[in-house]
Order: sequence, then C-alpha cells, then structure tokens
Amino acid sequence: MSTLGKITRRSFVIGSAAIAGGVLFGVYKYKQPYPNPLKKGLAPGNTALTPYVLINAIGVTIIVPRAEMGQGVKTTLAALVAEELDINVENITIEHGVPSHAYYNAAVLEEGVPIPPQDNSAMAKMARNFMHVPAKFFGVQATGGSSSTVDAFEKMRMAGATAREALLLAASAKLNVPKNTLSTDNGEVITQDGKRLAYTELASLAASVELPDDVKLKPQSQWKQIGKSIPRVDMVEKCTGTATFGIDVLQDEMLYATVKVNPNLGAKCNSYTANNAASMKGVKAILPLADVGVAVVATNTWYAFKAAEKIDFDWAKTDYGQTTEDLFASAIAAFTEEHHDSETRNDGDVEAAIGQAGDATVHREYRAPLLAHATMEPMNATALMKNGELDVWVGTQMATYALSEASRVSGIDPENIRIHTTYLGGGFGRRLEMDFIIYAVMVAKQLEGTPVKVTWTREEDMTHDSYRPFAVARFEGITKGKSVSALDVKISSPSVMESQMGRLGVSIPGPDSTIVQALWDQAYMIENYRVTGYRVPMGIPVSSWRSVGASQNGFFNESMMDELAIEANADPIEMRLGLITHQPTRDVLETVAKMANWGRDLPENHGLGVALVTSFGVPVAEIIEVVNTPRGIKILNVYVAADVGIAIDPVNIEAQLISAVNFGLAGAMMGEITLLDGKVQQTNFHNYDAIRMHQAPAIHSKILENGERIRGIGEPGTPPAAPALANAIYAATGLRLREMPFNKQIQFV
Repeated sequence: MSTLGKITRRSFVIGSAAIAGGVLFGVYKYKQPYPNPLKKGLAPGNTALTPYVLINAIGVTIIVPRAEMGQGVKTTLAALVAEELDINVENITIEHGVPSHAYYNAAVLEEGVPIPPQDNSAMAKMARNFMHVPAKFFGVQATGGSSSTVDAFEKMRMAGATAREALLLAASAKLNVPKNTLSTDNGEVITQDGKRLAYTELASLAASVELPDDVKLKPQSQWKQIGKSIPRVDMVEKCTGTATFGIDVLQDEMLYATVKVNPNLGAKCNSYTANNAASMKGVKAILPLADVGVAVVATNTWYAFKAAEKIDFDWAKTDYGQTTEDLFASAIAAFTEEHHDSETRNDGDVEAAIGQAGDATVHREYRAPLLAHATMEPMNATALMKNGELDVWVGTQMATYALSEASRVSGIDPENIRIHTTYLGGGFGRRLEMDFIIYAVMVAKQLEGTPVKVTWTREEDMTHDSYRPFAVARFEGITKGKSVSALDVKISSPSVMESQMGRLGVSIPGPDSTIVQALWDQAYMIENYRVTGYRVPMGIPVSSWRSVGASQNGFFNESMMDELAIEANADPIEMRLGLITHQPTRDVLETVAKMANWGRDLPENHGLGVALVTSFGVPVAEIIEVVNTPRGIKILNVYVAADVGIAIDPVNIEAQLISAVNFGLAGAMMGEITLLDGKVQQTNFHNYDAIRMHQAPAIHSKILENGERIRGIGEPGTPPAAPALANAIYAATGLRLREMPFNKQIQFV
C-alpha cells in the first residue's frame, strides 16, 4: 500500500478571515512547524502566540480552520476550544482560519498507514502518529476525509487549555494571588472571594506570560459542552437568509460572468465565433479561458448565461472512451498483471482454497457507474485583481491549494493574495477541485480593477465535474458450514489519487489505496482472504466523492457477503458476527439488529437487508426495510448504528448519519453519469435525479462510543446504504441487484 499516496489523496481547504488586533493563543507555541499566519496585520501591542484563539477588547474569537459545508464543523470545533477555555460557544465569535500551512490537517493522513482501523495496539497508534510528521511537511489545510474532528480533538482543546492557563497566570500576576486560588467560568477568571475579571481585561497581560510546557486537558468527567448537543452557530444565518455562500458575494461595481468549456472533458477549444453573443444586451466582454473555452462577462448572471448559449464552438475531441460501455470495457481489460496496482490483504492460501473447492466456488461480478457531486450551489468564485493584489471570495475545501493556484494563474505573490472563505452550498469532494477558482482568476486578470463573479450554469457543472470513478469488482468466495472460508476480491477502477493530484501538478508514486478502500480493511477474519486492486488507465477525470472508494466498494463487498450467506443457508447477521472478533464492530452490528428487530416475522412483500462497512475508521451497520408495492419498491425504514469513539455533539452526528444515508441511497437508486460520443449526457436534476422527499425513509440512528479513539462521521454513513438496500430488495423480491443504479432494473416509489 502506498502510504504517500494515501497521504495526499484527500487534500482540501479552508478559507480566510481578516483578523484585526488581538491576543492569540493555541497549541504547541514552542513547536509550531509554520509561522503563525495571524501575526500578519495584528494591531500594535497585540501578540499572536498561536493561530486558534483571539482575545481583544470586544471579546473572544475562536479560529476554526476547516470549511463549513453543512457538516457543523464551525460549531463542533469551536466547542473543543471553548470547553477548555471555559466559555460558552454562544458567547464567542467564530472565524475561519486563513489559508496557511500552520493549519495542516494531520488526521487526514492517518489513513495512509497499512494498518486496519480495528488495530489500536501501541504499534498502530505509533504508526498513525508518525503520519503527523509528513503532515507537517505537506502542510495541507484540508476539510474532508471525515477528519476535521479527529485532527482537532487534541490540538484545539489544547489551544483552549493553553489560553486559559495564560489568562490564569495573567490574573495571578495582576492580583498578586497564587494561581491555584483562581478558577474560570464563562469567560471570566474568578477569585476565591468572588471577584471576577473578564478575559478581555487580561488579554494584554496574558500575551506576555511565559507559557508552561505541561498544560493539562480537562478529564472527560469535567466536560460541560463536549458530548452535549450545541445549537449550530450558523443556523440562524441559514434560516434567515443572511448567511454568505459564494454565490451571495457582492462587491461594488461588480460584473458577472459564466464559462463555456469543451464538453469533451480535458480537450481543447479549437476556435469559437461570438459575434451574435457579443452584441446581446448587457454583454461586456467575451474572454478566452486559455485554450479550453471562454468566459462571457455581463452586467448580470442571466445575461451572461443567455449570451453563452449563442456562441459557436469548434471543440477538439477527447482521447478517452466515447461511451459508457467503453469505460466498463477498459475496467474489464485492466484485470491483468500489467495494470496490477496493489495487493493489500493476502491471508492464508486463497489459490489453494479455490482450487480445492472447484465448482463450489461462488463467482460474482458487480459494477458501479460514474457519479457527479451535484452540489446544490453551483460552482462559483468572485475575484478582484487590483494594484498588484488579488482577492478571491470562494467556498473551497482546499484553501492552501486555492492560494497557490491563484498565485500561479495570476502571477501574484501569495503574500499579496487574500482568500475569503464563504459557506459552501455542498462540497462532497467537488470543492476540492480548483477549476472554478482558476477560471475566476483568469477572468479577473483580464479585467484588472473590476471585481467579477463567475457562476457556472448547472449544466456546465454537471458536464464538467470530476466524477466518482466507475468500477468493476470480481469476487470468488467459498462457504464452509454457515460461514465463509475463502474470499478473493479483485477491483478495477481509475485512480482518484492520480487524477485528482495530477490536476494540481503533483505526481504520486505507488499504489492508490482508494481503489481498495473498504475492501482490505474490513473486520472480517476470513481464513483465506485476498484483496487485489487494478488501476484503469487514466481518462475521464475522477475525484473524491463522499466516502471515496468506500462508496462503491461497500456495495460490492456487502452484496457478496449477503450472497455468500444465502449460499451457506446462514442468517446474514449471524454469519457476519461469526467472522468478526473486533468488539466495537460486533457491538455496532448487534445494536442495529436489535433496533430493527431482526428476525421478526415480516408482512408479505416486505424485506430487510443488512450491510456493515468500516470507512475512515468508523464501523457503521445499516438495516433497511422495504416493501414491494404494485408500483415499485418503497423504502420504509433505515436503522443505522455507528461507533465514533467519542461523540462531541450527538445531535450533529445524527444529522450527519441521516444526510449520509440519503446521499448513499440517492446514488444507489438513480445516480449515474453516462457518456455518448465522448460527452456527459446528464445536465441537470431532470436527468440526474436525487432522492425526493416522498422517497426518503424514516431513519433511526444509534451512536455508540467505545472510547478507543475519536472518529469523524461526515462520510461513513454513506457506504452501507447501497448494499443494505440491494439486500433488502432481494429479501422482498428475490431479485439480486449487482449493478448501480438500481432503477435500471426496478422502480422506486
């Protein structure tokens, strides 16, 4: 397995906040690998100790260096600092961190170690911690990989604890009393006789104290906010329409633009004729976007959209397969030694076991299509180049790369570029990409002195995404009694890592672990067990999609496990439990079985299906109940249990599970991107549908906390949804679905 490849496969970003004046506290002042980005521009007399906590005369500001895209990270990460600082979240201001290597995400790299997530031995912990070293080297400020809370759990609590310690030392010096006679509560230092000093009164003095090296974190028994449900700090804004997403940005004298790029992904624009468009109402300019297309600039977005429709193009053709069938043919052709990418698990002797079983071996093949991200907010960015400086307003998961790409395209030094992060109207991996930022900077460079908002049409976004990869999986399994004695897994798919990082000009050697994600690292202890990945030659651009490789591999693996249970005449849950020794994973499966009352007598035409997938270190089990009606399949209930180690905010975790389940169901039921003549055929929600309100089931969740280590939950609820649904449909109808989307074979109501 390529550790380096895993390190860099999910590089994401955050945006910026302009911080004026204050005292900054944070973790590991004396070990900071990068300069504190908030020292720049601080008012005289203020000191930036570290990047996370700002105190000035106005109050306390907590810097949350991760992008808020609906997952609640703005609240949960702030709560980590606030807990240790002894101040209520509702009494603080929260800002995004500026793009800076100082905000590197160490946890997103932990998955790079070739150690199963069930292993929490001292050696495993050491290996995961070792990944923090290259994390410092790469310095990637990242939001993704379900890593934000994992990365922040210690460092942001330590930021709050360090700030609190400095304030106590400042109060001790100011009052000339022993520090151990002082306490803190809700933004104040309190003396034994009840005198209170606000943190704001102590900020200047606290900036000059010598911080100890041995600041202690609170024990869990003393937590007041962590583990409780905290009202989302962004909820009022979003409910009242005052939240600023990228598409809401307004600047004085701003122009509006849209882009038109070659529909043959990755190919160039040979030429274009824009005479008709240039004379249309409101059109200000039609500008080239290097050699891939044009931008239409107008006095409003609608005028730009309409003018773009009137441009005639001569598009170059693409080099990759022209049809969906070509893509799957390339995946099947890649099952060769030449395209061998990895062998990440090889227990026992699979070859001998299959040889001995002969005709008793169960052979299955499964397929998954390309998928678009289809964020509700289309791609957009606003840029202004003026006087040798550049401002970019954008919702991005990858701020440090946004900064570097803006610098590369504009030719302006990063020191003179400001990335202003907005809320993201959906990310799911799409806003890891730089295309929409690059195009905005290209336009701003040609309109120096004028701010311009570049908004993509839904059609342009849908047909120029970087997609969830297509994949083909082949299984050979052998049952013994009511269990599985051998399983050979072969998976063929394009490399997310190669494609995604290649667009950033980064070449990563070695295998891509996303190809085999959620196959090699499952909790099943099968005597003869092999997982092999094959890399399809690069063609259509692919990228991270919510849960990455686990999104398709969970479907493949758990469908096969169900088929083996049927073959062995075994109960699907009992068979799985018989293969699992990892207690937290067993607990998750047993919990969901109780929730759904597994084994109960079901009404006619009803079916229950189960799936268990560990992704990003989180075991998640789901049971789906369906009914086969005369009009089609109706999903009635989804029962989901997940073990996150420690639940920072249970209600937010529940919301993420519900979101992830619906996201996974939509992909399984009707998600598919197809090609014809080299072009993507889906253009909007009329032919790339999402799950509708009337189709959405009741979702019942249970959160477990085994305490082994904290895990993130933004993605792990997605992978089990597809196989649990497929297995439920089989239980209700006898129809086995081995290819997504399911609506190619069955109707949903």
